[in-house]
Amino acid sequence: MELTVVIVNYRVKYLLEQTLRAVEQAMQGMAGEVIVVDNLSGDDSIAFSRERHPQVTYIENQENVGFARANNQAIMQARGEYTLILNPDTIITPECLHEGIQWMEEHPQCGAIGARMMDGNGVFLPESKRSFPTPWVSFCKIFGLSKLFPRSPWFAKYHLRYLSDLEPQHIDILSGAYMLCRTGVLQQLGGFDEDFFMYGEDIDLSYRIVKAGYQNWFLPTPMVHYKGESTHKDSMRYVQVFYDAMLIFYRKHFPRFNVIFYPIVKLGVVVRAGMAMARRLIKRLLPAKGQPASGQWPWVIIGSDAGNVSRRTGIAEFLTEIPPTGNYNVLIDDGSYTYSQVVSYIREHSDSGRLAFHIFADRHGIIISPKMS
Repeated sequence: MELTVVIVNYRVKYLLEQTLRAVEQAMQGMAGEVIVVDNLSGDDSIAFSRERHPQVTYIENQENVGFARANNQAIMQARGEYTLILNPDTIITPECLHEGIQWMEEHPQCGAIGARMMDGNGVFLPESKRSFPTPWVSFCKIFGLSKLFPRSPWFAKYHLRYLSDLEPQHIDILSGAYMLCRTGVLQQLGGFDEDFFMYGEDIDLSYRIVKAGYQNWFLPTPMVHYKGESTHKDSMRYVQVFYDAMLIFYRKHFPRFNVIFYPIVKLGVVVRAGMAMARRLIKRLLPAKGQPASGQWPWVIIGSDAGNVSRRTGIAEFLTEIPPTGNYNVLIDDGSYTYSQVVSYIREHSDSGRLAFHIFADRHGIIISPKMS
């Protein structure tokens, strides 16, 4: 068997179904398996998916065991030569699989590969390629130096913004939203470290892959990752969990820096939490300015039967081509295009925030948007 795809689900019913459809299209002609692990979503995610994708293997946990442990449940029974760790809010293409596997076959020292992730509107996600969070790199990240000097090889190592995202790059850290790995390496390393409940487990695994003598690579093959743009990074819980994960990483891999680094990280948590609270307060107190929210923008329907999409969605007024200026909601009919074509369209037409992309799920008659859960 060539490939095992592992997806951990938690309350993203329609996004999961879309991801499974994209995976099925991407795996055509390949010998593989798909394993979905549900972390007690409490909705009908699995029943909904099982009816439409009966060939998928489902593991239904009776509690939320976290991202790392849930992935490990599937990793340890994976039968493919390669294993793809994939989020349930992504859209991949056949190129994501074929180009990644071909690269690993041609580069025996490559242990894992990441892709060029875009948010739902086609904007490149910097977490697609990162450097190891050494004390200096982490200091620059926590206190905003990497943001002040985004193209500096000295200050901006965390997201490696000075490296092109349009060429293959030998990097350190891959995102857990998309990690194409050698199954033997994953199983040999025991998968993810389950001390990480959420955040940081991909950094730890990437680090251990390199310590085992392998390389991590970024390939510029485009894909969509919705949650890259909708994670609530202004919430204090996100700040706390993110930096707690950083502390776990340091206690494990850099114990000699604990005395120095622990108070720095704790200070960073306080500073970031305070900034998050201030931003939320300002948003509540000050009226919104500038362009109206995307919910008020006119619609453009892209598909072979825009009239059918209009009737099923209730969008009475729409265009069928994107005008050169102005703000628009762009609705792409997945009944008219493959997901490879959808990803290409979003990438080619992404335009500095003036366009908000959505996908019409033809099988269900609903609009899937980046912000939906």
